[in-house]
Formats: sequence, C-alpha cells, structure tokens
Amino acid sequence: MIMPKSQPASGAEPPLFSIIIPLEYHRGQWEQSWQGWTQQTVERSLYEIILVVPPDFSPRESLAALAGNGARLEFAESVHDIGLCAIGAHKARGRYLFFTESHCWPEPDVLALCTRAIDNHPDWAGFSCRSVPICHNRLSEAEADMYQADIDYGMKVHPWRKVLDQCFVTRRDVYEECGGLREELGHFAEWVLAASYHARGHAIGYLEEARFHHYYIGRLGDLAMFTLDFVQGEIRYLSEGKRGPGSELLEIPREWSCQDNFDSGLARHLVGALVRDGVSRDLRESASLRQLRVLSRWVVLAALGDRPERGAARLAAFRACCVLTVLGLAGSRASISRWLKRYIAALIDYQRLDCIRRCRPVARRALMRSGERVLAQAGFHAWETWHGRGFRWSEPEAAVRISVEPGHTVVRIECLDVRGPLDGIGVRFYCDGARVPDTSIVVRGDGFDVSVDRPSGDAFVLAWICARFAAVGDERRLGLPVAAIDLTSDERSDTPPVRVKAG
Repeated sequence: MIMPKSQPASGAEPPLFSIIIPLEYHRGQWEQSWQGWTQQTVERSLYEIILVVPPDFSPRESLAALAGNGARLEFAESVHDIGLCAIGAHKARGRYLFFTESHCWPEPDVLALCTRAIDNHPDWAGFSCRSVPICHNRLSEAEADMYQADIDYGMKVHPWRKVLDQCFVTRRDVYEECGGLREELGHFAEWVLAASYHARGHAIGYLEEARFHHYYIGRLGDLAMFTLDFVQGEIRYLSEGKRGPGSELLEIPREWSCQDNFDSGLARHLVGALVRDGVSRDLRESASLRQLRVLSRWVVLAALGDRPERGAARLAAFRACCVLTVLGLAGSRASISRWLKRYIAALIDYQRLDCIRRCRPVARRALMRSGERVLAQAGFHAWETWHGRGFRWSEPEAAVRISVEPGHTVVRIECLDVRGPLDGIGVRFYCDGARVPDTSIVVRGDGFDVSVDRPSGDAFVLAWICARFAAVGDERRLGLPVAAIDLTSDERSDTPPVRVKAG
C-alpha cells in the first residue's frame, strides 16, 4: 500500500519521531508495549505515538482510557500489521518514522540513543535496533533461537537486509521515495523496502545498544501463519514481474525458478521427443533402465503436473509438525530447535509450491504483458554462476515455449564453455514434436542457431535431447549450460534480436 505523502498539521511544530504501533498480533502484550513508550527518558515533545487500531481489536473500550491524551488513535480497516504501519506512516508528522510491533517494548533509553545516533550517523537514512527475545515455553525458545540467528545475520553480515519492523527508524522522505511498506506483500514487504533503500544508495545502520524486548508466542499455528504470510507476499511480488530498483537484489527461490519443470504441456512434448528420439535411433530393444526412468518421470509430470511434488512437501511438513508436537512435551532444547528448522523449511517449500500454483495465471498474464518471448522452460536447474556469468543447466532433455511473430525465426541458444565443444554432444531438436532437420541447425562455438518457420504467431515448443555431461562431484543430470536465448524474426533483417535470460 503506497500512501500519498503526508504533511504536518498546520501551525504545529512536527516532532522528531512518530512512533507507529499497529495493534494487530499484539499477543496480549500491547499494554506492556504502551508502558515502554510512556517511560522514555527524553522530552515528551520529541515524539508522538500513533496507535493504529484494526477493526477486530477487542479491548477498544479500554484503549482510549489507557492512552488518554498520550497517543493518537487511528482506526483502520486493514487487518495486517504491515498495512496498519503504512496507514500510520501516512498519518505521521515526525521527520523520522519509528516502526515497531505491539508485542515489543523498548527500554527507557531507546529514544535518547536514537537521537544521538541521528547526530552521529548523518549518512544513515535509517537504522534498526537490537531485538532481545522474551520466551515462556520450549517452542518459544527454539523459535527465538532460529529467528535471532536470522536477525543477527541480516543486521551484521548481509549487505542490505536490515529493515526489522520490530524496531526500525527511518527518515520519512526516504521511506516515501522508496515506495513505503506494501500491505499486499505481507512481511516480505520488509525485504522489498530494504532492497529499494540499498539500490537507491540509502544506508541502513544497526544500533545495537538500543534494545527492544520481543515476545515470542511459541505456537506452531502462529508460526505456520507467519511463514504463509511471508511466502504469499514473496510469490505475489514475483508474479507481478516488475523490475523496480532493488528487484535484482531479491533472491529467486528454487521453487519459483524451476516451476515450469512441472508444466504438463511441456512434459508431454518431452515425452514425445524422447519416444521419437528412441525410435529414430532404434533404441526400442536396447533402452536402458536409466532411460526408462527418465521417460517415466516425464510421463508422470505430463499426467499429474506438480501434484506429487506438493504432496511430498506437505507430507514432510506434517511429519515434522507431529515430531515437534511430541518434542514440545518432553524433548530437549537441541532436538526441538533441530526439528523446528526442518518444519519451517518443509513448510516454506510446500507453501511456495501451493502459492505458485494459485498465482500462476496472474504470473503468466504479467509475462505476456511484459513482452517476454520465452514463456516457459522445463527441464532446467536453478540459476547459478560460472566465472562471473549467470546461466542455467538444462537437463539432457529440456523444452522451452516460445512466442514469435509469423514467418521465419532464428532461435539462438547461447551456452557457456563449460562442457567442451558443442558439435560433439549430439543435440537433437524438436519443434512441436517434429524433428528439426540438421540443415536448419547451425552449431557455433558458443551455442546453436535453430531456424524455424511459423505460418502463424502462436507459441510453439522447442525441445532438445543431448548426451549427459558428467560433472565431477555433481550428481545432477546436466545437459546444456544455457546463458541466454536470443530470437531474431528474420535472419536477413537489421532488427536486433530479442534477448532473453536463461533464468
């Protein structure tokens, strides 16, 4: 949610800080949070407190009496704390926005330390404070260990992931310049905002001496809800296909980059290519067990798509949840921590796969609107780098769905020099199931030029099969190291090619 720029009230001297407290997810700690802000050691005129109240906040009647004239109450329709924070930022008057959560409370010297940090670090556009965990059961201890490790990594090691909504201070003008917090992205909005700051050259610091107490709930249901909120925002952001400042910094998860491996239509083309390739090479009688396994895998994908993968991920998450439930009664802290990490990893995997399935139509429409010509890629591994260049290994059999204009098209598959000369690996190409004749293929030093004539502008599928590359220490099935795919509508035209990254 991006709100219009706010202005200070007419005739009023704006405070230095606007403390924005969303009262969603308060975990019964909102009064403790409020008291922490009323006990600050700085002059009260230095800051304002904005309590942003969701429609389902139950103690509404006692809220006004408790806050009195010490806070502004902003009633909102949003039910997500990121949306409530965005609304609070729009209503704020301070030069600095101070985002926090209602299950967190500051130590009395926090604002004094923040004021000093602003003077001592004029290069900081914002900074996060230190989060100190408050635990009350076995699972909350393991939860705190896991998240604190991630917070410490972000604050002290990661180059830009330093927005922590438990206790984040920022100049208001920079916050608005960078797009603000977007409610529809959930808590993934923190990463998007941090990446935008970094891409625009705004530094975010870490003020470790300013301490906040963070209450960990220690309930599996709440953990599942939080991870789903983050994953939904992540996949929604990727589905938009936008390329704003900072988008290139966000890591693309494996589930997203490899989602077309479960495309039933492309899998059917690969089944057809494998069968025709076997027939043409007279392998019907000598097909090895490995070849049959490869064929059966694509047959299953053609018939069932991503359902087996989602089912396996869901089963892994359910198993870990059951183990954690038992360990929560009598397990050691080490065993609970170990299985909590397994549970969260499995849960995120399943949630990503499920969200991708539901967001796929939106993502495909965004891809078409953006003018992309390569619409899907099956039989590819995740993105990686070699000697500083990005590429994706295909498997020995792979397929791409390509959108072209009617007429003659040259599809150039650019490869890195990883596996040696390309003219000796026996690549066979198939266009919509028909073998591409050797006369339509030109092997160059760094790739293949495949000439295709299309009577209409509909998308077509180009598949290929090649010998497997046996990389030392790599058990994956590797085919072509694809760096990019270039499309030229007419090889005699001066029109530059449309260049598409392999990822």
